[in-house]
Amino acid sequence: MKKMLFPLLPPLLLLCMHCPDGLSVTVSSRKAKVEIHEHTDAVLSCEFGTEKDPDPRIEWKKKGNAVTFVYFNNKFTASYAGRAKMEGATLTIHSVSQKDSGEYRCEVTASQDHVNFGEVTVNLHVLVPPHIPSCEVPQSVFVGSDLELLCKDQQSVPPAKYSWYKDNKVLMSSSNMAYSMDSHKGTLKLKSVSKVDSGMYRCESSNSVGAPKSCVAQQLKVIDHQADAAVLIAGGATFVVVMLLCCICVCVCYRRGCCNTEEKKAKSSKSYSPPPPPPPPIHNLMNYKQTQSFMI
Repeated sequence: MKKMLFPLLPPLLLLCMHCPDGLSVTVSSRKAKVEIHEHTDAVLSCEFGTEKDPDPRIEWKKKGNAVTFVYFNNKFTASYAGRAKMEGATLTIHSVSQKDSGEYRCEVTASQDHVNFGEVTVNLHVLVPPHIPSCEVPQSVFVGSDLELLCKDQQSVPPAKYSWYKDNKVLMSSSNMAYSMDSHKGTLKLKSVSKVDSGMYRCESSNSVGAPKSCVAQQLKVIDHQADAAVLIAGGATFVVVMLLCCICVCVCYRRGCCNTEEKKAKSSKSYSPPPPPPPPIHNLMNYKQTQSFMI
């Protein structure tokens, strides 16, 4: 046995002589995927170990459309200054929003180690409760038309699921119904609508993070154009009949002289004669006679 091991000793010694003096830097994370509610603190763990370098360089970067720095040259960049902190290599972001979601990378560079670079990736998902969705409900539609109602909540994370209500009663998906719903897209499709489809419609968005939110109910009116046309025709005919009767009444009135007010005034002026003036007083006649006799 010893004779068999002896020939192997020189190669092992040569291998050890060519081994590097130290090991590479090691970088790891306790949690590679972090899910946190909006407006709370997100802790992105990063732990490292070096063989020789006591003060390695630590950097945090965020990957989006482009890679941007979060922590560089021992300080935070402008968008993170005042709302983040470092403990060792672990990054904490205060009061996160949906904009903070993304892939973060912790990089450690130990210049004194043989392999002097290591990195770890942490994915941050900021959970957002439902917001009031936008609902598209037309005010009116004709009988027999096909109709699609739309509902969308673009802010909730994870993506919201949708429910539709008519007159405060939830609409259920069924093959027997004259409508179809997509709970992921938020669409409600009505085929060949009728008068019974008129009502108040609203949409509700929900996810696992917070309470569901609903848009304001909107009135949908289904118009029967044939019935409405008949009503308009009947109304127009009634109006014509009424106007015709009024014209007949006016003509009859003129023929009978009921409406000729100028003739009535002329006749009344001709038949009127003023009373005769009163006779002169008696004492005036006596004075007149006395003056006449005096002059003779």
